[in-house]
Order: sequence, then C-alpha cells, then structure tokens
Amino acid sequence: MCGIIGLHLRTPELYPRLGQLLTGMLCEMGDRGGDSAGVAVYGDPNWSPPGHGCVSIADLGTESTEDTTQVAASVGAALGGDVAGSAVGVSHVLSAAVDSEVLLSAVRAAYPDALIAGFGSDMAVLKGVGHPRVLTHGWGLANAQGWQGVGHTRMATESAVTPAGCHPYAVGPGQCMVHNGSFANHATIRRELRAAGVVFDSENDTEVGARFIAEQLSRGRDVESALKELCATFDGFYTLLVSNRDSFAVVRDAIACKPAVIAETDEWVAMGSEYRALAALPGVEKAKIWEPEPEVVYAWQR
Repeated sequence: MCGIIGLHLRTPELYPRLGQLLTGMLCEMGDRGGDSAGVAVYGDPNWSPPGHGCVSIADLGTESTEDTTQVAASVGAALGGDVAGSAVGVSHVLSAAVDSEVLLSAVRAAYPDALIAGFGSDMAVLKGVGHPRVLTHGWGLANAQGWQGVGHTRMATESAVTPAGCHPYAVGPGQCMVHNGSFANHATIRRELRAAGVVFDSENDTEVGARFIAEQLSRGRDVESALKELCATFDGFYTLLVSNRDSFAVVRDAIACKPAVIAETDEWVAMGSEYRALAALPGVEKAKIWEPEPEVVYAWQR
C-alpha cells in the first residue's frame, strides 16, 4: 500500500502555492506508507530556473561528504561553464544554462556513481527515506512554486528502503512516474530492457515501468499511447501517474483494484490515492470528482 498524489495548476495565480498544496496532499497520504517519500516539482524558479537545464542528485555515491558549493564547482569544471546549486535536504539540485542532458553528462563525469533523482528543464526531483512530514519539512517544500507536482509515499514491498528505491522515478528528460501497486512480470521486462542496453538503479518494479515509458517516449510516442502500451505489456495491479513539464496523465490496470480519485476545476486538476489528499484544495467543493475507469488514460496538457 502506497500513496500517490498529483496537482496540475491551470491558473498562474496559484503557482506560488504549489509547494504548500503538495505538502498537504503528500502528508495526508503518509499513513499509506511512511518508509520513504518523494516529489517532482515543475516550475520552481529557484530550483530550476527558466531556460536552464536541471539535474537532481539524491546521492553523490562518494565516501566523502561535499557541500553543494563544492558539488557545483566540480560539475562546473567538468562542464566547462558555470553551474548553480541548491542544497535541498540531503539532495543537490544543480542548474546551468545548457540542455539538461549536457548537464547530466557533466554530473556523470564528475560523480560516476551518483544516484540521479531526475533531470530536465523546469523540474526538480526530491526523494529520501523517512516519513513525508519529516522530509517535506527538510526540503522546505511548502515554499516551492510552480505549475505542477507529483508525489509518492512508499510502503516498501518489492525492494530495499533506500534512496534508489524511492519514488518518483524520473528516468527520462523531464519525465516522472509514481506508482501504487505491483507489476507481476517486471523481472521479464527488466531483462528485455537490459538486453536493449537500459541501465537500472534499483530492483524496484516501479523503475521497470518508468524506464519502459521512457523508452516508448524516446521512440516518438506520446504519453497516452505509451501508457496504453504499458497496459498491454505489464501484468499486475497498479495505478500510475506519469508527467512531464507539459502533461499529466493517470491510468489504472484492467481490474482497477488500487484506489484513485481525480478532481477537476477550471483552476486545477488533481489526483490522489484517496479523496482526503484532495480535500483541502481551494475550490474542491465545486470540483468534478470521479474514480478513473480501468485502462482508460486520463491526460491533460498545459
């Protein structure tokens, strides 16, 4: 049992409140899984400045401890340009006036064993071990701004409780996936993806789904068709939320055994594993609220 949440804002007047709203939603789902938690935030100008590539690092993979100023300097030396950094809890969020994949290559050169939480323009990904109330406070999430965010609270069933096993899985440029449920045939699909050259960070079944989606998108599919292909390929019980900087999509398996609620107003679209995650959103009393149908992809664009 895990908890997933997502919020897509349609009105700029609400952008300054994104972090505050995400914090409330995520913490409300804390009793669905307090092992670990994570969020992806789209559009915060401090963590991911407009026009800059951004890379979020969950763990440097080194025995020594370095502050973010040192990390930014090391990556800047590998990049051959200026890199800015923010310390967000124990994470390092780096940005530079280059494509995010160029910045990612510089991070890999400076820290070959780093655990990358996510990369892409306008996106910062934070995740860690612990209860969401503790983690969101340490991140200062309530102060974040932006137009979209997704989050996850985890009750570990498939793999170890480590930063690598935390959601979200943001394995493609600007892409993010959170998952409640279990993929039954993930080992087979993992072997197929590895044979095709895909590298994994964990043994978590969710990472298999995220990398499958990333592969589909890299081939030119849109999010809706990629999710339909996932439904045709993966067995198990699941509710998924997949996002990039311009879209937000939800799908459930054919039996729809994992809970999900969607609410929509003129100002926002939101989803949560339970309605209580949405209950404090502004104007929710006027929202259209429904439970998503099995294997129907619900998607929204900016």
